[in-house]
Amino acid sequence: MATSGERHERRHRVAVLPTTGTAPFELGVISAVFGHYLLDLIPSRYELTVCSEAPGAVPLAGGAVMSTPHGLDDLAAADTVIVTSRADPHEHPSAELVEALRSARHRGARLVSTCTGAFALAAAGVLDGRRATTHWRYADLLRTRYPLVEVDPAPLYIDEDDVLTSAGSAASLDLCLHLVRKDLGADLANTVARRLVIPPHREGGQAQYVESPVAGSPENDGVARSMNWALEHLKEPLTVELMAGAAHMSERSYLRHFAHTTGSSPMRWLTSQRVRASLPLLEKTRDSVDEVAEAVGFESVVTYRYHFSRIMRTSPSAYRRMFHTPQAPENPKNLARRSA
Repeated sequence: MATSGERHERRHRVAVLPTTGTAPFELGVISAVFGHYLLDLIPSRYELTVCSEAPGAVPLAGGAVMSTPHGLDDLAAADTVIVTSRADPHEHPSAELVEALRSARHRGARLVSTCTGAFALAAAGVLDGRRATTHWRYADLLRTRYPLVEVDPAPLYIDEDDVLTSAGSAASLDLCLHLVRKDLGADLANTVARRLVIPPHREGGQAQYVESPVAGSPENDGVARSMNWALEHLKEPLTVELMAGAAHMSERSYLRHFAHTTGSSPMRWLTSQRVRASLPLLEKTRDSVDEVAEAVGFESVVTYRYHFSRIMRTSPSAYRRMFHTPQAPENPKNLARRSA
């Protein structure tokens, strides 16, 4: 029988399944985060296996060809299973893949999809009754084909604890970084983000990428200017009137152009930015939740808790317990109060 020390040292097995037409970018991202690229940062923590549905070569997007000796048995035996995008989401996954995913689920594996890989998880039934996302182009198809799945096309990724889904290919970066944060803590995840030259938390959701221009007209330039201005004044009371003024527009015109540019409303976007701005404070400081709420501009801690839970699907306190860095500095105001 293995000792507790031996069990502690066992590497977390990650299996990724590219299929015909998978974007090599997705496979590269997953290999970079869980493979040897970050070995000096995450020594012996993950063991990555690339699998295929059948022996032989797997043609990827762009003409590349991948070959691996590992099959669906290896996939089903992993601790975390990642299913990448499918070239044609209209094509149903094979019965063998569905069975392997169900077997992995039965064993207690964590199941993850990137982009249209969500269709395979849905076919296996593991998304029934859960929130899930996929590329915005295929959200309606996923919703129609699998009505028991609560499809939300807005987020870059959705964490349902042991089942996680992400949006388009680039969102696989956000999801993989989130998995590292979840497994190993925020401090290491932030270091990984710097190594990969990406932000620890990418702002916004898919709406900003849904075929609507972000620049190219004076109106959109004005919206972008107002958004940058708002980010610099998050702690202050902000209104649509003030943001419209920063854009040099009337409120009516501003609301119309903001929705066209971002797919959201100014206040909804602002609330999201305040929640996102609070994450580093929860991770890196020992400020109370009340102080964090005030620092990012919420009028009350009750309002902050409500919007945090709505956006992050957890509470500020639970998020802090999961991602807090132990050596976080204490708020100087608290130290001053105790020394007074």
